[in-house]
Amino acid sequence: MKARTTTLRIAGAALAAGALAWVALGGVTGTSPKDVVAAQSIADEGPGYAIEDGAYPNADKILAEQKIKLKSGDGHILLAECTGAPELMEVFSHANEKICFRVTGNKGYLSLEIPAVFGVKGNDYAAQVQMSTGSEEKTFSVGKNTWTAVGETADEQGRDFMLLEIRTAK
Repeated sequence: MKARTTTLRIAGAALAAGALAWVALGGVTGTSPKDVVAAQSIADEGPGYAIEDGAYPNADKILAEQKIKLKSGDGHILLAECTGAPELMEVFSHANEKICFRVTGNKGYLSLEIPAVFGVKGNDYAAQVQMSTGSEEKTFSVGKNTWTAVGETADEQGRDFMLLEIRTAK
């Protein structure tokens, strides 16, 4: 008896949903094509879709105030205040002194531009930094929780390197 009651309830709910859909689509007598077009145009004026382009939030403000060009990323490597906390990744630059990043999640990616970078102190993540000098690009592996010489300090010619990307993984 209980199974039959449940089946009747499900069938009744389906019938009601079908009737509502029929009414919404203009199946009721007296609904003109003009009314349907009006309803569609109102729906078309609603808010658009949010499209995530990966652009770093407030990048223009950060560039103006701190001279750090943050381009895009996956949201797992974020600019942070340098507090000396061991979970922060620290980037050392002649142009900006020390810049810190908080890393979250299992992996992270950040595209940026910081000139004259000469060292990176890693955190609990394995990291790689992509850098360039002139037309030459180099990738440096950053040790976990240690200071790693990159750019000028790892270059035999002592050239300035621009930091272009940071990639991290747990």
